[in-house]
Order: sequence, then C-alpha cells, then structure tokens
Amino acid sequence: MTYKETTAYLFGQMPMFERQGASGYKEGLENTRELDDHFGHPHYNFRTIHVAGTNGKGSCSHMIAAILQLCGYKTGLYTSPHLVDFRERIRINGCPISKEYVVDFVDKERKFFESLHPSFFELTTAMAFKYFSDMQVDIAVIEVGLGGRLDCTNIITPVLSVITNISYDHTQFLGNTLGKIANEKAGIIKGDVPVVIGETTPGIRPVFEKRAAAMNAPIVFAEDRPAFNKGEQLDGGGTCFISSKQGTLTCDLSGNYQLKNINTVLTAIEQLGGLGYLCKINKEDTATYPAELEEAVANVCKLTGLKGRWQTVRETPRVVCDTGHNAAGWQYLSRQLKSVKCTQMHIIFGMVEDKDVNSVLELLPKDALYYFVKPNNKRGMDENEIRLKAEDHGIRGISYPSLAKAYEVAMHNAGQNDFVFIGGSNYVVADFLENCI
Repeated sequence: MTYKETTAYLFGQMPMFERQGASGYKEGLENTRELDDHFGHPHYNFRTIHVAGTNGKGSCSHMIAAILQLCGYKTGLYTSPHLVDFRERIRINGCPISKEYVVDFVDKERKFFESLHPSFFELTTAMAFKYFSDMQVDIAVIEVGLGGRLDCTNIITPVLSVITNISYDHTQFLGNTLGKIANEKAGIIKGDVPVVIGETTPGIRPVFEKRAAAMNAPIVFAEDRPAFNKGEQLDGGGTCFISSKQGTLTCDLSGNYQLKNINTVLTAIEQLGGLGYLCKINKEDTATYPAELEEAVANVCKLTGLKGRWQTVRETPRVVCDTGHNAAGWQYLSRQLKSVKCTQMHIIFGMVEDKDVNSVLELLPKDALYYFVKPNNKRGMDENEIRLKAEDHGIRGISYPSLAKAYEVAMHNAGQNDFVFIGGSNYVVADFLENCI
C-alpha cells in the first residue's frame, strides 16, 4: 500500500473515537497489553513523561519536548489528534515519523492486529512505542488520549507524571462530576513516581492528594508557587511571561491560557532537574533560566511542529485559529477575543455534537459576525443546527456548506482592520489549515 492508502485504511477500518464518537472508543487495556506483548514491550527501552488533563496537555507536552530536545536528549513526542497529517502524532526531535515506517508497520503487522480488532488509538499507540524504541530515543513525552486510568498510554511507568487541569469534557466516559473526572486522570499516578498538578479546585485537590499518598508518589502543585503571574500577548504573535522574581520569558505560543501552561511546564522541568535531568532550575532563587530552556520556550512551534494554539496565519486582516473545543477552554478564549482591537470581528465556528455546545455559545461575543460550519467529522454538528442553537444565545449568523466557502465570504467581507477567528473544534481548525491556507 502507499502511504495515502495506509492512512485511509487506518482511518476507515479501525474504530476511531475522534471520528465516530462513543462507538470508536474502547475502554480497558486488554488490546494494548496484547499489542505490547507482541512487540516485546518497547516502552521499556526509553524513559517517558506522561501528560494528562482536560485542557493544556498538548501545549505542555510540546513545551516539555522542546526543552528536552534542546538540552541534548533525543526526544519522542506522542500527541493527538493530528490536524493535517497522521504523522504529526509521532515525532522525534520535531520530525514526524516517516511515511515508510507507517506503511511498513501496517504491512508487516496487519495480519496480527486485525484479529484483535484494536481501536485506531490503540494501534497508533503501539506504533508510536515501537517507533521510539526502534529509533532509540532517550525519552518520550506521551500525551494521554482520553482520561488516564484506562487510556491505552497508561501501560508506561514514567519518570514524571503531569496533570494540567480538570474540567468537564468526555463526561459520558469519565463521569459527570469533577471528582469522578479527576479520579480518572489521577489514574496515571504511579508508585514512587513524582507528579505535577497544574491547577485544581478545592473539591478535586484531595483526589490527587489521596491517590499520590496511596502510591507513595511525591506531589507538587504548580499553582502553589507559580513562576509567572502575568502574560502579555505580543503584537507579532507569542507571549511574554512576566514576574517580579523571575524577570521575563518569551514564548512563541499565543493565548491567555498559556500562562497556566508555562507555570505547569516550569514546575515539571524543576522536578526533572531534581531527578538528574536537564539543567537544574530553582524558581525561588533565580531571575534567569538556562539558555537552552529560554531558546526552547521561544521556539516551541518551530522545534515541535505545534499548530492551532491561537495561531496567526495572516496579518491584514488578521486571521487566527485555535483548537479550543470545550467550555473550560473557551473561558480563556472568550476573554482573549474580547481583548482583540478591531473594527469588526468575524467568527467561523463549528462544534462536534458530544460537547457542551450551549455553555460554549454562552461565552461567545454577541457583536461578531458569525459563519457557521459543520466540522469535517461524523460527530460534527450540522451547521444549521448550531446556528439555531446560537440564536437562543443572542448570536446571529449564516450557515455555510463548507468551511472553505465560509472563509471565502468572511475574507470578502473583512476590512483591513477587521479580525477573523476560526475555531470551536479541532476538526474545524484542521479543515482550515489543510484547505484554506
């Protein structure tokens, strides 16, 4: 098979939650363990950092990987979902897995794994672990797919666990309270393995403390002593983090939510330093960071290929896309949009059906011009349905049969001093990046 035929096979034949919803989700680790046995437990051959959380885990994973990379480690990075190309999910030092490796893996192992009927994510995880082993990485940053306790990445025993935050998402699988969701995420905490928690609420903090105590895992809460207390968005894109103690640190990632992420990342790096990794940093005593860390944080996108986080794709008029897709993420995005100075705001918007659409719509600015689209996904909400829901929240707009058409009309309508935003779903952003720029 060609690479195109191979990825079409993976997307079409393997149950895939991202495209199918609940019918594509497989709970439990049985298939993962069988795949792991078949490939000789490849994850034993490299060290790992495990990253979970409702929001921010992608940005944090990429930042940690960039820092590890510039500190001299051959660094694997496994994330999901991809936006344009399947190979975005599996990278070493920022370079995607080769097309040849993907094709060979499927050709050689198809007979074995077809009898298991694994999900797309189970098979992709096995591929990533084998690839990292074959390529002899020093360490890999592994992002949880969904939840934690029963996620198929949870067969690893990392040197460090990171949980960014907890909010309502995937409640049909993880539970309908923050405590239940936190308990699922806390399932990645392993015996004697340090864990960093990014941010909590009073009700869920004890969940992590109880699990850490049961596992004898040292636990640190990044919110207890944040490195930075302010983040200023830079005109050319990116963020300048500011602290009276730490001075400033520049990051090429934009978005108000990156302030929480950088504090989580720096706490994780501090823990790794204490374990003998990297250059040691002490957030209490120094106003500077190692040059490798500063360079890595300033060049996360370049080093790792991260896209879709308040990403500016055009300046006149300014066009930005962001993958924020749930109510917790939109708490930050709505404030970000309100801070934008423009003559008129245009928002191209779509969501998938299993999200809390009404909570997100309530956060959207009422004075923007809206262009409603259906995400390119079986779970995508019909553009007319979301338009009608938006009207219940005082939002008016027009439905479009494709994102490409919506973008064409928005750009025709937008003046030089206007602002165009594309978001609401990973799949809306993926469609935009693949077909509109």
